[in-house]
Amino acid sequence: MKASMLRSAATTLRRASSSSSSSSSSPSSTHLLRRSFSSDSNPDRKVAVLGAAGGIGQPLALLMKLNPLVSSLSLYDIFGTPGVAADVCHINTRAQVAGFMRDEQLGMALRGADLVIIPAGVPRKPGMSRDDLFNTNAGIVKSLCSAIAEYCPNALVNMISNPVNSTVPIAAEVFKKAGTYDEKKLFGVTMLDVVRAKTFYAGKAKVPVADVNVPVVGGHAGITILPLFSHATPKANLSDEDIKALTKRTQDGGTEVVEAKAGKGSATLSMAYAGAIFADACLKGLNGVPNVVECSFVQSTITELPFFASKVRLGKNGAEEVLGLGPLSDYEKQGLESLMPELKTSIEKGIRFANQ
Repeated sequence: MKASMLRSAATTLRRASSSSSSSSSSPSSTHLLRRSFSSDSNPDRKVAVLGAAGGIGQPLALLMKLNPLVSSLSLYDIFGTPGVAADVCHINTRAQVAGFMRDEQLGMALRGADLVIIPAGVPRKPGMSRDDLFNTNAGIVKSLCSAIAEYCPNALVNMISNPVNSTVPIAAEVFKKAGTYDEKKLFGVTMLDVVRAKTFYAGKAKVPVADVNVPVVGGHAGITILPLFSHATPKANLSDEDIKALTKRTQDGGTEVVEAKAGKGSATLSMAYAGAIFADACLKGLNGVPNVVECSFVQSTITELPFFASKVRLGKNGAEEVLGLGPLSDYEKQGLESLMPELKTSIEKGIRFANQ
């Protein structure tokens, strides 16, 4: 029974990942996407999860173990990782699992990684401001990125640690100082905003959620999150009030979960799922699967800000192309104008911290 449940979960993850990254693919590329899940023809790929014993890290480790694109799964945290690794490694899938703990083992965890996912840090709790979150997580991110620059400078880096609007600029500055920065290989994971927007839109539009696609641009906190429901597919005749309500709920999705858990947790399970979906897209890109497009917070020139979340075409070198916003509704134009000052402040805050 347990084995069948795991197989079912893996199948669900694969289907969701395939539908999100191949929405604009031709039949031939869709066939390639399906083939990409055959472990027989996949290259070896090492994925390292930093913060693997935490609330996001543990379910993320499980989901990455279920992904047949992963041949080696390296789990790292300051404590508790050997137990997580021992638990996950019993799952009968391709990835070989190793657990690492404390600073002295970080290099071993990272060496040879193709993809590094960083959910390390503390979650947001009721009453905790974004500044409180920043002060704790910024130092953690800075330290981990210094190690990445030393031990796996060519790896793709997926930043989950909040606040992403600041931690991605911190990582960029650390890599610049180390001489290893490649803007195509650093991603802020905003996939949870996309996952939420798809779910909420499908519920309101009464369409199958598996068929829904909604790009989300801007940043990854509060009003900086801008879902583009005017670009949503399939099209639905929703009122302006519906769009405003859906936008607000997408922006406040994290708070909704924190309050529902009564201060005992944050969005860990949905974040792990979103992180696994984006990591899978990155691995497909590395493996040469065509037309893999997802939203991410990356270095960008599509606005005046140095970093911005938008659709990104993923490939063998990471972010092969950062796509423009396209036409926006009047409501979305207003949202874009409103988010820019706050996003600018968050980016500058991260840069200042990294250069202290």
